Amino acid sequence: MLGLDISSTSVKLLELSRSGGNFRVEGYGVEPLPENAVVEKNISDVEGVGEAIARLTERCKTKVKLAAVAVAGSAVITKTIEMPATLSADEMENQIEVEADQYIPYPLDEVALDFEVQGPSPRSEEQVEVLLAACRRENVEMREAALELGGLKAKVVDIESHCMQRAFQLVRADFTEEGAEEEDQIIAIIDIGATMTTLSVITGAGAPYTREQLFGGKQLTEEIQRRYSLSVEEAGLAKKQGGLPDDYETEVLVPFKEAVIQQVTRSLQFFYSSSAYDDVDHIILAGGTSSIEGLAGMVAAKLGTPCSIANPFAKMSLSSKVNEGNLSNDAPALMIACGLALRSFD
Repeated sequence: MLGLDISSTSVKLLELSRSGGNFRVEGYGVEPLPENAVVEKNISDVEGVGEAIARLTERCKTKVKLAAVAVAGSAVITKTIEMPATLSADEMENQIEVEADQYIPYPLDEVALDFEVQGPSPRSEEQVEVLLAACRRENVEMREAALELGGLKAKVVDIESHCMQRAFQLVRADFTEEGAEEEDQIIAIIDIGATMTTLSVITGAGAPYTREQLFGGKQLTEEIQRRYSLSVEEAGLAKKQGGLPDDYETEVLVPFKEAVIQQVTRSLQFFYSSSAYDDVDHIILAGGTSSIEGLAGMVAAKLGTPCSIANPFAKMSLSSKVNEGNLSNDAPALMIACGLALRSFD
């Protein structure tokens, strides 16, 4: 399956293959979306997104027709419930459908529902813990429709934070201190997109904690636009390629980096106040904005916590048609696409 991440400004496609335990990047691409085609992770222009997907699959020359896509954590209700361990999958499904209205505040015909057995209940040997996930059906149907217009079929609809967690498992060992157990490490992944910043905290146990805030790289683009009287396109290019006046660094970029650090601090404070934790072992920055030079160093210095930039492809080989330099620049923004592409090997 292709991993297809539909974000607020672009569609990212990733195709992975595996031989033995080793993954290889067969192809990837990023295609910009029309303005406001996706607003706060909701598709508002299905045709615009579908056309972008068609251009992307054409350019990547992929023969794969099945894809995995994701919905935002904020669009999903998850609950862990306990059920008798003796039930078969079909019996569980029937029972969940009967009881689901206790857990889900929407009419059942409006939701897409799924569940997965997590393992034995710590409270009773006769019970298992079951993770229940539900989201409004229209969220799933909009994605299916956009993929269909792009010539693909949606085989899996996942949750963004779970994709992050899956992609992170590829490099988890690199962030484990010597002598420590991987499960004991508390890792915060902060994905700074164009308009949204999402914190996913991965602990050894169960599903990741996730929280979204309206903040992203678009604020930097808008500030460049305003200060130097540029169009959106010119500001976006200048942000990536440089060539702005000398005062850009001090007057625009440094204040933006400080705003990022504020958002990171605030997100972590929310996590600490709603969990039993008061610290994380490592911060990983993901998303397009994380590649701003010096940002990881600033976060580490301000928060006193080691900070790295995400690269899920660190241990993968690349096909000859993948440009290594481009992939390494885009890597932090491809965590969700990578987590989706990994669903091929479940």
